[in-house]
Amino acid sequence: MIGQLLLGLSILVGIHEFGHFATAKYFKIRVDKFYIFFDFLFPLPNVLNFALLKKKIGETEYGLGWFPLGGYVAIHGMIDETQDADALAAEPQPNEFRAKPAWQRLIVMLGGVIMNVITGIIIFSFVIYAYGESYLPLSEVKDGIAPTALGKELGFKRYDNIVKINGRSFIDFDSVYNSDVLLDKNTYYTVERAGQLLDIPIPANLITRLNEEGAFVTPLARFTVDSVAKDTPAMQAGLQKGDQIIKVGNQDTPFFSDFQEALKANASTVEPPSLIQRFSSWMRGKSIESASEKPTPLLVQRGGQDITLQVKIPASGTIGFFPKSSLKSGTHHYNFLESIPRGVKKSFGVITGQIKAFGKIFRNEISFAKSVGGPVEIAQQYGGNWIWERFWILTGSLSMVLAFMNLLPIPALDGGHVIFLLYEMIAGRKPSDKFLENAQKVGTALILALMFFVLVVKRFI
Repeated sequence: MIGQLLLGLSILVGIHEFGHFATAKYFKIRVDKFYIFFDFLFPLPNVLNFALLKKKIGETEYGLGWFPLGGYVAIHGMIDETQDADALAAEPQPNEFRAKPAWQRLIVMLGGVIMNVITGIIIFSFVIYAYGESYLPLSEVKDGIAPTALGKELGFKRYDNIVKINGRSFIDFDSVYNSDVLLDKNTYYTVERAGQLLDIPIPANLITRLNEEGAFVTPLARFTVDSVAKDTPAMQAGLQKGDQIIKVGNQDTPFFSDFQEALKANASTVEPPSLIQRFSSWMRGKSIESASEKPTPLLVQRGGQDITLQVKIPASGTIGFFPKSSLKSGTHHYNFLESIPRGVKKSFGVITGQIKAFGKIFRNEISFAKSVGGPVEIAQQYGGNWIWERFWILTGSLSMVLAFMNLLPIPALDGGHVIFLLYEMIAGRKPSDKFLENAQKVGTALILALMFFVLVVKRFI
């Protein structure tokens, strides 16, 4: 997770800052530093100044900082986190940012956002070209759906077949979870139940509930064991590739959703031992086993015969194997030229989703606290296994999110600088350096408050 997070952020921060760097160089503005990550304790430019790597080439020092929460280019003659108004008291020189026309400064400030948008489009286009777009055909969902507790609350029932979304037919089951659909107003699903059609309306706060509960319906899928992870309860029980699990305890498990529910019903009620307890037992050369983790019988069909295995189901309700679904996915393939408009649509769909989500936050339809995430949440999305397709899809999405967030009209972000430059171009005069410095401080304080909320306060809500 950490490796993917650092690589993804390094790529995106480097490309973003390169956008500022390249446009500044094009307009003959001196760039003093180009850093991926900060070489100081952000936002204090004179505290803990050191770099992991650095090299000066020409007038610019290139480096890799130690504080991995962003990056920067120090553009000569520009008020930002590295320079204040006092440092710019002298008359502006021709190679300074402040000496250039407003339209050139505007392009420099938009350079990072533009590069992130281009990067997102390129990543999505190449991913679609290389891997295609996988989908679950609706025709594969022959047995209907299984609602979760949330789905039951919404009105879905087991064996329902979803046949329309907002009155329109669809062929891709994944459309059920399409963010554009979930963020639209007055969304409803049409299900076929016992030969009759029934409309089920979706509440405006469903996105928030999904963040908490994960899903509201899943397709009913028969399954077999595809592979078993090492050192897991599944391996210890003797589960093998190709096994079909028929029962967990006394509960039949014809579908994977039934199997998951049966595991939770038979899971241990005792929390796993803490790290300290595990370390202490390791030092004593003993293993920790919960007395309440009684084995649960698994009835397995293997090679045409029924076999009973004994498995200890931990409190997490998972035993450690990968299922092979009976549902066969399809793949939409595109040639190189066809992949580009698909990449554009998919990348800008990320921004559309962000805008809709912000609208719901402002209308108090979804929780702000539960909608924002930090490095930990991003790392979890990358996952513990390195899968290049998933890595590039998430990195492309983050590139578009970074572009969108940087355009927000907050001082200290690119969007704040853009607002002040547009004011200058319209009014014919620019704000004073002291005003820009104070605005920078206010914006930095807001960003720090948000970081503190995401990294600390949110953990206790």
